[in-house]
Amino acid sequence: MVYITGDTHGDFSRFKSPDARKLRRDDTLIVLGDFGFIWNGSKEEQRILKKMSRLKYTVLFLDGPHENYDMLGKIPVTQWNGGNVQAISENIMHLLRGEIYTIEYDKYFVFGGGESPEHDIRTQTKTWWEEEMPSGEEMLHGRSRLAEQGNRVNFILSHEYPGKTATHLSNKSRPDGVNAYLGLVESEVEYDRWFFGSLHLDKIMSKRLLSVFQCIIPVHKPQPKQKKAKK
Repeated sequence: MVYITGDTHGDFSRFKSPDARKLRRDDTLIVLGDFGFIWNGSKEEQRILKKMSRLKYTVLFLDGPHENYDMLGKIPVTQWNGGNVQAISENIMHLLRGEIYTIEYDKYFVFGGGESPEHDIRTQTKTWWEEEMPSGEEMLHGRSRLAEQGNRVNFILSHEYPGKTATHLSNKSRPDGVNAYLGLVESEVEYDRWFFGSLHLDKIMSKRLLSVFQCIIPVHKPQPKQKKAKK
């Protein structure tokens, strides 16, 4: 099964939680941005990544505004399940912006990135990179890939939320270009469920839109249990 969780920011405790311990060998856990385990290349970071690579399930992650894009940029790009990825290890992969992947027969459109609200207290190329904001080319690539699928996917995964969604819950005064782009995707694409992580909030926003943070939830809605027929 495929599961979703929110920003981890380099904190391995999410992977030691009771819900994470329930994941099985063939399961997949997707982090919705701000992964944070590829940040400074320290021995401790390498130790944690090695520990993560021994997990019995696959860990996939989107990028967010709190990533080291210099380090990410050095990782070779390869193909996986229909789209481009950066493989950190056999079971840890970075899902790239605008790509569509087939996982357990479902189509996933992925679009990471977002604008950090703390530019004034972060330093360029040390704790902030301009690559956190998706480029026009990445946005066009995403729309092109969606068009190839007839603008129909099963799931949409993003770090940011689509433009018209709950802006009052964010610390932004207005939606940025990523929110506007995702709003356009929302209006053009048919999908079953959309998961995003930037609000650091576990909340069902609508029937199809979910904000995910610390929870680990399945992409498919749990089926109601069948009541036993009375004899």
